[in-house]
Amino acid sequence: MGKDAGGAYCCDMRGFLSFLILFLLSKKSMHGQEIADEIEKRKGERPSPGTIYPALKTLKEAGLILEEKSGKTISYSLTDEGKRTYKVAKQRFVRTFMDII
Repeated sequence: MGKDAGGAYCCDMRGFLSFLILFLLSKKSMHGQEIADEIEKRKGERPSPGTIYPALKTLKEAGLILEEKSGKTISYSLTDEGKRTYKVAKQRFVRTFMDII
């Protein structure tokens, strides 16, 4: 993920996992296992913790998601910047792939 000329983060195909995580978190806050469960439902294969958690760390460092700890459980949610970024990424995704659907 990187910044475009407008300063907004965007997801390219290498960032598809990040886009999918932003999409899921746009629906509700989730912990890592919930995110993995949802991705498994959609893709048919479960991502490993070694895939999910580095993506979550990158999104957190970019200021797109927040962590909230409750005991041993960490829940993730979108920041305002994450919501804006997801909106831009979704528009680009639709523009790019609409004719495929």
